[in-house]
Amino acid sequence: MTAQAATDYVIETHGLTKRFYGFAAVSGVDLRVRRNSVHALIGPNGAGKTTVFNLITKVLPPSEGVILYNGEDITALGAAQVARRGIVRSFQISAIYPRMTVAENVRIALQRPSGTSFHFWKSESSLASLAPRVEELLATVGLEADQSGLASDLPYGRKRALELATTLALDPEVLLLDEPMAGLGHEDVDKISDLIGRLAANRTILMVEHNLSVVSRLADRITVLARGKILAEGDYAAVSNDPRVIEAYIGGEDD
Repeated sequence: MTAQAATDYVIETHGLTKRFYGFAAVSGVDLRVRRNSVHALIGPNGAGKTTVFNLITKVLPPSEGVILYNGEDITALGAAQVARRGIVRSFQISAIYPRMTVAENVRIALQRPSGTSFHFWKSESSLASLAPRVEELLATVGLEADQSGLASDLPYGRKRALELATTLALDPEVLLLDEPMAGLGHEDVDKISDLIGRLAANRTILMVEHNLSVVSRLADRITVLARGKILAEGDYAAVSNDPRVIEAYIGGEDD
């Protein structure tokens, strides 16, 4: 592989394997996530999708294999080190404080890199420099009109948008979304899908998602997992017409 080709992929895994007491939850996964793309992981329950996420974000150490980020081997790094490098997992590391305002939630997230997230006693004036970025992030996710309201008062779909805003506060290069549409109604699915589409304009997104209409709309490339192994890869048209995928995943959804 040429140096130029290597830079085309922001995340790569080679032979990624995770065993639990002899059981291989993930086995020999070779994954390439192209820079500035939306890459979806799909598959039936128990296929190993979330385990792959946990391995990439270093929540779990791999039993075997190598993980590269921008060509750098990050296999031995810890979760915090990986996050600081720009790989951030949404809806897992982001926290919403229900009794704080929407704007305060985002401001706390902005304080994380400086280690002052829990300096609640700081005066408003000392944190004023963060206000423009707070407003920018809230506008990005469509919550600028809600900034003074309590986070607990937001409808569920808008809470998801706030979680995205707090994650974006870490300025990730790669955003991992674990079932971002889970629990959302049809209207909220459309709104969050639109939001993810906008966010993908200048960053890489790797997502696990069961809603195939969302996957077909957003994903540039899809990796199908089954029993911990890659079953198929390609665009939506290719994988949705693959007989193995229909049997293992799409057909199972219709049963």
